Amino acid sequence: MLGYLTIAACLGLFCMVANRLESTVITAPMVFLGLGALVASLGVMPAEGSEATLHIVAETALVVLLFLDAAKIDQAALLKRRVWPARMLGIGLPLAFALGAVAAWVVLPGWPLAAVALAAAILTPTDAALGQPVVSNRDIPERPRRALTVESGLNDGLALPLVLLMAALAAPAFMAPDGGWLLFVLKQLSFGPVVGLGVGILGGIILLWAKRTNATSDVYEGIGALALAATAYLGAELVGGNGFISAFAAGLGFGGIVRGQCAFVFEFTEGEGQLLSWSAFLLIGAVLVPEAVAHLTANVFLLILLSLFVIRPLAIWISLMGTDASPSTRLFFGWFGPRGLATALFALLVLDHLGPDIGDDILHLAINTVWISALLHGLTAAPGARLYARRLEKMEDAAEQAPMRGSTPAFRDRLIKTGGTSE
Repeated sequence: MLGYLTIAACLGLFCMVANRLESTVITAPMVFLGLGALVASLGVMPAEGSEATLHIVAETALVVLLFLDAAKIDQAALLKRRVWPARMLGIGLPLAFALGAVAAWVVLPGWPLAAVALAAAILTPTDAALGQPVVSNRDIPERPRRALTVESGLNDGLALPLVLLMAALAAPAFMAPDGGWLLFVLKQLSFGPVVGLGVGILGGIILLWAKRTNATSDVYEGIGALALAATAYLGAELVGGNGFISAFAAGLGFGGIVRGQCAFVFEFTEGEGQLLSWSAFLLIGAVLVPEAVAHLTANVFLLILLSLFVIRPLAIWISLMGTDASPSTRLFFGWFGPRGLATALFALLVLDHLGPDIGDDILHLAINTVWISALLHGLTAAPGARLYARRLEKMEDAAEQAPMRGSTPAFRDRLIKTGGTSE
């Protein structure tokens, strides 16, 4: 009880200084992972039931944040400028998995090949919550922020079937679903979006009708939006679809219907999502980080650094070749792909189906990646966003001054376009 009391007190105290911390390099995931580790070191966190609580909180937080991020996307602009997220998801994600598997095979020679592939799959999805200063920085044009939001929102759901498939190869006890893995993957990637879009669009229409007829009010609309996210997730899981993709698709459908008419819904949902996210990181720090740190080896640490500094940046750079993304934009996208709730959640999801040796090794790798990513991406998020914004501003200035150098209008337009600022 004392552990949960400490957690509640820490959440309240952080809220009192959160606004001041937003302008610093200290991010909420860094704070709560650290507080969780502190709570664990004091020995006040109950061991029984803590991991189950973490699983529920992390899954709920991920669903709410996916729904909210999608609901806030400007879909009309996304349809016009969809190349970047499509390339990062369609090319960057599988390439990151392939490169990660090769790196893990080289760096972890004692691991079975199936476990190596599973580790690469778990390290593939990214979490925008760890780089919130980036996607919320208004100095950065909307297009890059939107691309990162869409990529981080969809790659969790796209990576999950891959994680489950690799888990099945790593553990014979992890049997293939009825109909085989191909059918399972197809259902995950098709039923999820269909259910989510249907729930989101229908929910948005009902909400607007309720507002017009005064059948509801601001007090209840936010709660209804949370229930809508849960409905999309559970509905997709019921029919064999992917709940995370469904939650993101529901946000897209809901946001497309109610955009500009229900501001309080987004404010309320964002607050609830932040609370769940903070709680999840605190529980990760309290329940999993201490043991993971104790099992952090030099080879595992090297793999984590390769995943963050080489594998993802290289995959994203290659995926955006041939597009109008400038080199600075490719580097920016490549670095700001932090590992967070999805990485931890996927490791917990397959833990019970793996043997004790493989399962523990996978979990320790995932959790060590999460806290290292939280530290590195947290420290670089705010200054990195400011540096990138200044770089784009300089490119715009160069484009505006281009007539003085005798350049053509097409040249000036291309300067702005490759900086990622054109809409």
